Amino acid sequence: MTWRALLLGGALTFIFTAANVYFGLRVGLTFSTALPAAVISMALLRGFKDNSLVENNITQTLASAAGAVATMIFILPGLVMVGWWSDFPYWTTVAVSFVGGTLGVMMSVPLRRALVVNSPLPYPEGIAGAEVLRVGGRSEEGAEENRFGLRTMLFGGALSVVMSTLIALKLAADEIGRTFRVGDGATGVSFTVSLGLLAIGHLIGLSAGIALLVGTFVSWGVLLPWRTAIDGGGGAIDTLVGAVFSSDVRFIGAGAIAVASLWTLLKLVKPIAEGLAGIVASNRARRSGVEVPLVERDLPGSVVLGTVVLSALPIVWLLWRFAEGGPVMDILPLALGASLAFIFVVGAVVAAVTGYMAGLVGTSNSPVSGVGILSIIIAAVMIALLFPGQHSAEDAQALVAYALFTTAFVFGIALISNDNLQDLKTGQLVGSTPWKQQLALVLGVAAGSLVIPPVLNLLSATMGFAGAPGAGPDALPAPQASLISSLAQGVLGGTLRWDLVGLGGAIIAGFIVIDELLGKRPAKDGAKPFRLPPLAVAMGMYLPISLIVPTATGAILGHRWDSRAEKSARPEFMKRSGVLLVTGMIVGDSLFGLGYAAAVAGLGSDPLAVVGEGFAPAAQILAPLVLIAIVWWGYAGTRAGAERVA
Repeated sequence: MTWRALLLGGALTFIFTAANVYFGLRVGLTFSTALPAAVISMALLRGFKDNSLVENNITQTLASAAGAVATMIFILPGLVMVGWWSDFPYWTTVAVSFVGGTLGVMMSVPLRRALVVNSPLPYPEGIAGAEVLRVGGRSEEGAEENRFGLRTMLFGGALSVVMSTLIALKLAADEIGRTFRVGDGATGVSFTVSLGLLAIGHLIGLSAGIALLVGTFVSWGVLLPWRTAIDGGGGAIDTLVGAVFSSDVRFIGAGAIAVASLWTLLKLVKPIAEGLAGIVASNRARRSGVEVPLVERDLPGSVVLGTVVLSALPIVWLLWRFAEGGPVMDILPLALGASLAFIFVVGAVVAAVTGYMAGLVGTSNSPVSGVGILSIIIAAVMIALLFPGQHSAEDAQALVAYALFTTAFVFGIALISNDNLQDLKTGQLVGSTPWKQQLALVLGVAAGSLVIPPVLNLLSATMGFAGAPGAGPDALPAPQASLISSLAQGVLGGTLRWDLVGLGGAIIAGFIVIDELLGKRPAKDGAKPFRLPPLAVAMGMYLPISLIVPTATGAILGHRWDSRAEKSARPEFMKRSGVLLVTGMIVGDSLFGLGYAAAVAGLGSDPLAVVGEGFAPAAQILAPLVLIAIVWWGYAGTRAGAERVA
């Protein structure tokens, strides 16, 4: 744990957190930062003669917290959406993110032996990160691979900046699409011109990409024509399609996400229970008096327990300040006691659940949104029991906001625990000291927490969030925050369209059956059977088609890349090169988007435009042509470079 490892890890955390905040709000997906952090660390720190494998692992561990703490955006924008916050108070947002994330680290420390050391869980990202570190540390060949990996990420980022700049100049359109009639109803198709969305698709894989397309077909090919026909065909068709999607189809998709998330969690109940049973055996072994090797030393129990107990003080203070002026103040001691019990009890459960899920299916694929759904429902029911009866609109708004804010702490616990054990798996494989990794994760949480509020405020001021007061046509969907806030309002305010939510649940139940049947098919040539992940289908139903089409296209491109990589001399290296290319695309797209948002805030709309509205038809034609050319250049150039290095 050197100062250079901490400083580099902190810098990477700033960058990756900002990128994840932007993409999480835009498409509801974040990307794992452990692998790119490992590559950058190996490439930059290798110049020091005394650099080591475990030093790079500390950098990677600290930076990987960016992918976790950034997903606080899955709940915090809900406070703006329900109209309680007009912006994100800096120190309040930092504090809730840091306290929740630190609790996540502490609550997952006792799980390391049971779920990492004495467990057959695969931990896919953890094993991949260890392999990157090992390869880079073996020889000059490994050094060249890491230098190539860094160049590939920079190349991907540069490509995204080129595409985004053309869009900002208005020389290329940012979206291509049209609406049209279908019988008495209407629907549409559209495509957001974004390398970042294509890159996200590459990372999620073919099954998830196809599932997203299937969900989009259900919403835009079936539900939208049906609901627009019911609501009438008056007015402009664009307005009709947008209004019905927001008021009807979106809630059907919300019901689908809720049921799909809960189903995913239910499927993991048995393996979670089996994994937690190992905790008892682990504790017995530690009491036996055997000296614990350096590579098995966690943070001391006194530090873990003391941190958890002392965290009650800032939590109580934050909840009290948040509740000032609202109905919670009428029974403040009881409300604070119930909230603390909820945070610590539910938090301890979700730490184990999300930690196990990350080991089972990977951090990126872990259905943390399902944990969030269960948590907000429990919190909303708790608040409803504390404050029974009817409430004024102002009081109902305050109670919904309090439920969201309380659940934010549990979200922080869930998200960091989801990430923590993956990093500890990497550390176990390369011989790191666990307590130093755990401390690095706390520092990563702190660094990421400092970045979240200014990025959220920038995006809120320039783009807004769909469903929030004053949101414009280009508002960010923020799908998880929208869904969770809608559920809280439904329980406490009675505003949720339960008929539409139930319809979405029934539809996704059918896809759950289909997915289970697909999973029972025998594998061919050792390959896993094709599946339709219900959660991905549900996300396809919920998100706008303009986001799904490029994401699904990227999934197909990624599958094609991996298929060709299997035929190369070094398949894993070739696959990893593709991952680094698209990671660079995501970071480049995200950082340009943030910079452009800052320019809009300072200079007004379209600050870089060099052509007028009359160029729009040509921009619609140029956009897909340029996008295809840049994608081809990116993949072809990366393949050629990887073949030279291999």
